[in-house]
Order: sequence, then C-alpha cells, then structure tokens
Amino acid sequence: MNETLTLVPALVMGVLLGAVFFGGLWWTVRKGVSSKQPALWFFSSLLLRVSIALAGFYSVSGGHWERLLVCLFGFVMARLIVTQLTGPSVERRNSPGKEAAHAPESR
Repeated sequence: MNETLTLVPALVMGVLLGAVFFGGLWWTVRKGVSSKQPALWFFSSLLLRVSIALAGFYSVSGGHWERLLVCLFGFVMARLIVTQLTGPSVERRNSPGKEAAHAPESR
C-alpha cells in the first residue's frame, strides 16, 4: 500500500513532464515554421525541453527504478494525449486528400 502511494506522484509528474515536452514541441513547430530563424527556435527548444525532462526524471526517481519507470509511463501517456489534442480534426483525417497532379503525356 505504501509503495503504491509513492508511485502515484511519479505518474502525475511523468504526465506533467510529457505535457511540457510534447506541448513545447508542438508550440515550437508552430512558431518555428513561420520564423526567420527556425534553426534557433528548434535547437533552443530542444535543449530546454530535454533539460526539463531529464531534470524531472532525475528528481522524481530519487534513486528508485520503479518511480523512474512509472514516470516514463506517464510521459508516454502524455505523448498520446497531446497527439490526440493537437492532431488534425476528425473531418480532416477522414476526408479524401487532394489528388496528385499528373505529368502531361509525352509524345
């Protein structure tokens, strides 16, 4: 019982770390594609997001592999949630795409 109570905060922190990491990635892509210096956006965002995630994993684990594993599980859960929230709408997923233009026939 006591062990389970120490794993719940690790799961919550994993979800929060994942939300920050993948939400930050989504935000970076949206800002970076319209920026005059996209490489700076992507590189600085990568450094910041990885630093936050690694520091969070290190502090949550506290030297216990069980907490680290549960935190990683929460991180992956957050990836799925952020992907669902920021992905294309259902109408866009189910609608047929534009057909490719074909090259003119050669004689």
